[in-house]
Amino acid sequence: MFDIKNITRANVLAMKPYSTARNEFDGMADVSLDANENPFGFGLNRYPDGTMQKVKSAFAKFRNTDSEKLIFGNGSDELIDLLIRAFCEPGKDKILTFNPSFSMYSVYAEINNVEEIQIPLTSDFQIDPQSVEAVIADPNLKLIFICSPNNPTGNSIEQQTILEITERFKGLVVVDEAYVDFSNETLVGKDIPNLFILQTFSKAFGLAGARLGAGIGSTEIIYILNKIKPPYNVNALTQDQALEALERPEEIRKQVEILEKQRDKLTDSLDQIASVKKVYPSKANFLLVEFEDAQITYDLLLKNGIVVRDRSKLIDGCLRITVGSPEENAKLLAVLNEQEYQAEGRVGRCIRSTSETKIRIEVNLDDAKNSTISTGIAFFDHMLDQIARHGSIGLNVQVKGDLNIDPHHTIEDTALALGTAFNDALKERKGIERYGFLLPMDDCLAQVAIDFGGRPWLEWDANFKATHVGELPTEMVSHFFKSFSDTARCNLNVKAEGENDHHKIESIFKAFARAIKMAVRKDDSGLLPSTKGVL
Repeated sequence: MFDIKNITRANVLAMKPYSTARNEFDGMADVSLDANENPFGFGLNRYPDGTMQKVKSAFAKFRNTDSEKLIFGNGSDELIDLLIRAFCEPGKDKILTFNPSFSMYSVYAEINNVEEIQIPLTSDFQIDPQSVEAVIADPNLKLIFICSPNNPTGNSIEQQTILEITERFKGLVVVDEAYVDFSNETLVGKDIPNLFILQTFSKAFGLAGARLGAGIGSTEIIYILNKIKPPYNVNALTQDQALEALERPEEIRKQVEILEKQRDKLTDSLDQIASVKKVYPSKANFLLVEFEDAQITYDLLLKNGIVVRDRSKLIDGCLRITVGSPEENAKLLAVLNEQEYQAEGRVGRCIRSTSETKIRIEVNLDDAKNSTISTGIAFFDHMLDQIARHGSIGLNVQVKGDLNIDPHHTIEDTALALGTAFNDALKERKGIERYGFLLPMDDCLAQVAIDFGGRPWLEWDANFKATHVGELPTEMVSHFFKSFSDTARCNLNVKAEGENDHHKIESIFKAFARAIKMAVRKDDSGLLPSTKGVL
């Protein structure tokens, strides 16, 4: 049998709640001289209605509940904090959450020095009742937080499981229904004494900037929370915006329908993208999407001005993508489909994913402004930077390889992907010089000749005394150029002389870059540089 007194902190039970003069006055005052307000001001000189009676009445009608069962907070975050402060003794009591889920439960537990028990959700992101049974009898467990639909997974938690937990648990079960308008699965209206429901105006109502959260529970729970709630916690502007939104329920429902249709359309489109492994079903306004390499995709989106939520530390390989406007979704899909949004110049790309490496490379032969290189091998990064700088090309290289084994796969696969990106950028190879060559550099003599004629071949004449320069095995230098020539479909002739292996390798990469710069230069003819009519 649930008794609110058994879980409420003793000091909270004993305390007398703060009361303003306006709480003690019934009616509309002609003159208000109780709160030391400025009588002039700019329309906001009076404190807001601390009881929020107008908002409560309108929201109760919208949710088909009773206004005396409502409490509002400065976002749902404040209500989460109030729940923990009211019912959990710091350093003694505990809360239970299910992982992965909304992170603010953990944040407020830590702030209030309350232990958090985390139980993993099942493979289909549901609650395993047996796992709950193992901890539910703990007398210090006061609150259970359940997010449904769950953030970041998007699925609804089975209601029967939640109801069974409320029957067995002697504490308070908090169900976070932030995304309820997208699922139409609510526990509002259930007469369960130890059930408390969180909702928000940030999602379907479109008032995230106003910061307004709602709590729905028994009058006994509401009474306890009101004891510790600040007297004017929700400002007048927010209350006005909430009332305005509640006066247009049909408009809210129409926006929800649009977002649901966009969610389904976005799901279908993402399913067709090569780098997407899985799109999880969603009953929220977001999608959990598993990618071949979440970090590469995340970096790609950031580079194109698109911000999503990286959840790969919680769920391997996953990003959480909010359903945006049709225009926002179109840009997202364009970038993920490897289309540079309003891109200019000859751009080539390659995404390569194996058990040993995850690689994304983009080459822009006509725009050298943006280059970012990261392979995990510092000297190799330095050499690739020579290609970008001395070749006057844009080069973005993101590589994650099995460097814990050795650098071989990282260097080889980067070369293969780089060659593929060059091949993609050159397309039909019309209107290019085709040939490039150079014979200088530093204290070494390096000669690199290149022919983008479509036939892969490498002639190599360079030797190194050291086995490594930095973390780069010198034996991999020739291997790099061989792999590049294979996928770029080019003929390479490389010769180098000198004593210092560092300088020798650097001179080869610089000469290679200058040769590329010459070979890919446009000749304005638009013709294929071959008498055979094909390259």
